[in-house]
This record gives sequence, structure tokens and C-alpha cells, in this order.
Amino acid sequence: MSDVQVETEGHIAVMTLGRSPVNALSSAFYDEIATALEQVAGDDTVNVLVLRSASGKAFCAGADVTELAGLTGPAAEEADVRRQELARRVFGQLLALPQPSIAVVDGPAIGAGAVIASCCDMRMGSPRAAFVLPEVNVGRCGGGRHLMRHLPQGVVRRMYFTAAPLTSEEALRFGFLDSVYDTGAELEEAALERARGIAAKSPVALRLGKAALDAAEPLPVQEGYAVEQQYTLRLARTDDAREALAARREKRPPVFTGK
Repeated sequence: MSDVQVETEGHIAVMTLGRSPVNALSSAFYDEIATALEQVAGDDTVNVLVLRSASGKAFCAGADVTELAGLTGPAAEEADVRRQELARRVFGQLLALPQPSIAVVDGPAIGAGAVIASCCDMRMGSPRAAFVLPEVNVGRCGGGRHLMRHLPQGVVRRMYFTAAPLTSEEALRFGFLDSVYDTGAELEEAALERARGIAAKSPVALRLGKAALDAAEPLPVQEGYAVEQQYTLRLARTDDAREALAARREKRPPVFTGK
């Protein structure tokens, strides 16, 4: 049975990471996640992804440190390079996912686990959420560049060089988490409620909107806004955009077709 389960209902895909006990990222697990993300990305009926953990212990504990322990010499180097490639693939797939994504973080997200959360469009957490970059302690370099998209440089460097966790309270204060709920059950329901609201919107608007944000993000403000305007013009020509305006005029719920 796969350690990654995807359930789709009402235009929402819920992807659950379930590699016991803490979702440690082996090469095979990376492969399973990549396959599941490819499935979601290619599903035109999915408008939003919710990414969660089945583990009560962690969101994701990062790299499986036991995977390479028995290897030496060239075999160890080749396996290490391969896992790095798999990590980049999964992170890139999440960043490029056509649909908006929500990470539900009810527990520690360590190393590559913190990066996975960072690659989602939104992050919601509980008081148990924490983000850790411990790689320097075990002779590695971590995912600092990904976290720099969201956190001040000094905060990322503190995490990098001390391996001290960024707590849920700190993550909320810095905007890395956009909300924190008292219990895991409250968090899960809030994430699904947000997903339902997003899923009800025009799929073409969601996809073009995400593409616009992705294209504009690395650019200077005026240049980025000009790119966003180009996506606005593309969206305005769609049937869904016309339906949205008509529904507002007629004071009725819109009926979107994704065209």
C-alpha cells in the first residue's frame, strides 16, 4: 500500500503523507509524493490541494537518515545525489502546481519537511507546529533558500546555524503560518473549510491567478504588476470571467465551466 494517499471530493484533493512513524523522506517516499503530485496537477477537476500528515508525531521529519547509513564509497555518493534530485523534483512540483495548495502542519516540520510546507501556497498550523533546519548538525546544508521566500534573512540564518525550532507562535508572527488553531481537529476542519471556499471558485481563475503570482514574484514591482495585468487580460476573455460578472449582476451563484 502506498504511503501517500490522495482522496478527491468536491474539487478538493486531500493528500495524506502516511509513512510511519514520522514521514521520513526516503528516495522511494519522494517518488511516491512526486507521482501523487503529478496526478493532482493533471486532474482538471481539482481546484485546490490540502497537504496533511497521518502521523500524530510530525508533519514530516525530513530526510530518512537511515537510508544511506549502510552505503559507502561511490554507491553512497550516487544514492545521495539521486535523493537530492528527487527532493528538488518534489519541491519544484509543489511550487509549480497549477492549483493553490494548503499545508496543514500539526507537528514538527524538519529539514526537507519544512521545505515541503514552504512550497505550498498557504500554511495553517496548530501549537504543535514547529519548523527546524537541523542539517548543519549532521554535516549537511538545508533548505534555507526556500524559507527565505517567507522569512527574514536573520531568522533563517538563526534556524540554520542553531538548529533551534521556529515555534508556531513565531511562525504566525512572521507570517509563515497564516493561522494557528488550538487543536489538530480544529485545524483540520478550518483547512477543509478554506479549501471548500477556494474550490467553489472558477478553476480557470485559480490557475491563471496562481500562474500570475508565480510569474510576478521574482520581478521588480512595476514589472511584476505588468505581468499580472497580462494574466488579467487573459482571464477577462474567458467564459468563467463573463459568468462571474453576470452572476454578480443577477445576484445569483455563478456556474463555472472552467472555460
